[in-house]
This record gives sequence, structure tokens and C-alpha cells, in this order.
Amino acid sequence: MIACSSRSLFFGVDCALKYANPFLKSNPLTYFERISGVAKEDARMDRNKKLKSAGGIRQCQWRPVSVSNIQESTAEDSVNELEDGDHVQETIKVAQVVTNNCDSTISAGVLNDTVKPMLSAEKHSLMLEVGASLIRFIKGKEGSTQKKIEEEMGVKIVFPSSKKEESIVIEGISTDCVTRASKKIQAIMDEAIESSLDYSHFISLPLAIYPELTDKLVNFQNSILGTNDVSADENLESDSIEDTLDIKNKGQELIKGRDVAVELKVEDEKHVKVDLTSIPFVSYPPKPPRLPNASDFGIDKSIFIKPTTFHLTVLMLKLWNKERVNAASGVLKSISSKVIDALDNRPISIRLKGLDTMRGSLSKARVLYAPVEEIGSEGRLLSACQVIINAFVEAGLVLEKDAKQKLKLHATVMNARHRKGKRRRKNDSFDARGIFKQFGSEDWGEYLIREAHLSQRFVFDENGYYHCCASIPFPGKEERQQTD
Repeated sequence: MIACSSRSLFFGVDCALKYANPFLKSNPLTYFERISGVAKEDARMDRNKKLKSAGGIRQCQWRPVSVSNIQESTAEDSVNELEDGDHVQETIKVAQVVTNNCDSTISAGVLNDTVKPMLSAEKHSLMLEVGASLIRFIKGKEGSTQKKIEEEMGVKIVFPSSKKEESIVIEGISTDCVTRASKKIQAIMDEAIESSLDYSHFISLPLAIYPELTDKLVNFQNSILGTNDVSADENLESDSIEDTLDIKNKGQELIKGRDVAVELKVEDEKHVKVDLTSIPFVSYPPKPPRLPNASDFGIDKSIFIKPTTFHLTVLMLKLWNKERVNAASGVLKSISSKVIDALDNRPISIRLKGLDTMRGSLSKARVLYAPVEEIGSEGRLLSACQVIINAFVEAGLVLEKDAKQKLKLHATVMNARHRKGKRRRKNDSFDARGIFKQFGSEDWGEYLIREAHLSQRFVFDENGYYHCCASIPFPGKEERQQTD
């Protein structure tokens, strides 16, 4: 029960009732003072003086208190006031005292069924691991989604204070409201994962480990971007030739151009006579048209794949929290022996030759890649990749729509989705007809596949390649035995 003899207690109950029952029209503190027989004028004056000297209380925070957490004590109340500028925080310790008069008065006069659970019911909470990348969907624009859930479900959502933490806490007065709020949040997460959340990881077969291949990619970019830029500079320079002036002391000034001479006669210091009849008609050749450059075809440096990240893509993944990343790492490591068996425990090499488009036509290409050919055409590489895909699907780490995709090994060289700047739009594309004409039959070389990575997008290691969360080795080349 609540002690009625202390005036400081009424101030705490006043704050509590403001949050627990907003429909009270009269001042709760005055009401308590009146019904308990302590509504004295000096009590009101003392309280007003106390508030005035403290600068006024702007905010009173209250949280539900569990009955199990309140220990019995004597009828002593303590109020600790701490001043910080205009803000005053009060810590109120409420003692549970059995007082029949106060108990019956409170039950009959103020605390209805709506308020009782807030003061006596035990607080329930649930920790839900959501992942840092999904928190923005739970909050919504300017916190709109969070506010809606809290108001509809009668809960409080506590978000982590650090970006490294990936769990939220749902607090409520009953298990039912907490459970319903968690289901609502889970539905929001599922929708975001399916439609809005970008891929965070992928299984890759690194190719950037070969310097000769990265050099070819650099030359590929320079030939498309650099050559056109040089032509544009040369064209601009040819149009910047200045005419020359030659002033002679004999009173004649010649302006020399292309087969044009104008005679100027100086009559005095202020007047100059020009003989216009001596100016011949001259026709100049038209200016040559401006040579096209890469930007005219929707091509800029940002849509080229960085040579230090060149790879083959096996499977795209959405791993939105640490738990799923750790699970994916474990899955990849656990199937190492199965992958080697699928490769017949022999090295596997591929050849990259030509170019092709993944989406759209050459005139409106979105992804340009180099096709992959397995040396020997035994299908061992595809078998090994399928072992990896099946393991991740069985572990529940692959979205349903991605699990249905047919594997197509490819090495992307250009992707319009990577474009930076104002030109980027939803269905962005570029004209690859000129590129295909020049590099459509390019032989990029033969390369040994050495390992498979669980790579993290947008994060890079010191060598410039995607951050490796886990990896498994592929069989290497057999060393020749030395003979005498």
C-alpha cells in the first residue's frame, strides 16, 4: 500500500497519475490531500515555494514499478532534488505501508481499473535481435512507424545506443501486448527483407588475385574513358588559335587573319580612317563536329567494376544480423570436403572470353560481363557451386526467389546500378554497342579457381578485395616431381 502521511509521496503519485490516467480532470495531488485530511493551506504554500525555488519542474519521468521489486519498509519517504540549469530531477522512493484508511480511500476515489495495472502490474519485456540494417525500417520516417506501434500496442520500443548492437527491447504491461508488438515488428522486417533491403553478402570466386587480369581491366577502362577524353581535348585545343597583331611605325596597321588585310590610315591623333572597299569577301570552312565521348553513351567511371574486386558470383545473400553471418560462415566451412569431392579433388580452371549483357539490349545495357568457360568442359565447377547453393538453401539463409534462380557464372565488368551522381535512376542503363564492337571477342585469359569466399559487400580488406567472412580452398595445381 502507499503511505498517506508524507507530502512528498503525493507529489510522486501526482506525476504517476499524469502518465497512467490522462482523463483525470482535477489535480490528483489536491484530491489526495483533500480526502486524506491533510489539505492544509500551509502544505500548498510549502509545495509552491519549493517548486518556485527550484525553477519549476519541466518534466517528470515515470516508469511502471513491479510489486515484486518493492520491499517492505517503514513509513519513510525520501525526495532527492538535483538541479541542472532549469531542469530538476526528483527520485522518489515509495514505501509499501499497510494503511487501511488510505488503501480504502484510494481504491474508492482515484485508482480505477485502468490505472491499477500501471502501478501494480509487473512490467514485461522482450529482447528481439533485428540487425542494424533493419532498425531504420522499424523506426520509419521520422519515427512514424515506431510511434504507431507503441500507440496501438501499448508498448515502448527501446533501440540500441550503439550501431554495433543489433537488438531492440519491447517493454509493456502484459505479455500479450509485448507479443503482439513483436509479431508486428517481425512482419515489418519480413517485408523490408523481401523488397527493400539490399544484398549484404555473396559467395564469390576471387579473380582479382591475378595481376595480369587486373591490368587488362585497367586498360579496358582507359581505352573507353581515356581515348575519347584525349580526342575532346585535342579538338578544343585546335579552336583556341589566337590571331596576331603587328603594329607598324609608318602609320599603317595590319590585322592579319586568313587572307585578310585591312588598311588603316591615321589622319590625326583622334581619328582613324578605314578603307572598307579593300576588304575581300572570305568564307571560312565549317567547324568540325564535336567527337562523341563516353558520357554521351551513359558511360562514366563509376559503373566499371573495380579491378581489385574482380570475381565470379555464385550466390547472393541477405544477412542482416551477426547471427546470420555466423551461420553462413559455419555453413561454408562445413561443406569444404563436399566441394572438393564435387571437383574430383582436382584443380579447376576457367577461361574468360568476350562480352555479353545480363539485362537489356546492347543499346540499353544494365550489366556487361565476361562469359565463363570451364577448361575441360566436365561441369565440375558448376557441380561444386551447386553444392554450395544447396547447403545455404537448406540452412534457410537464401530467400525463396533467389533459391529458384538458375546458376549462371559470370564476371561482371560494368554495372549501371553502381552509377554515382544525378544521372542514376531506377532502370538505369548505358549504350554498350561501341564497347561490344571493340571488345566483343576479347580473350581475357585462363585462370585457376583457388578458393570460395563468403564476401561482405561495401566492406574491403587491405588488398582492395571484399571483406572475407569465411573461405574454403579449392584443389591446387599438382607440383611436378623433380627427377634426376
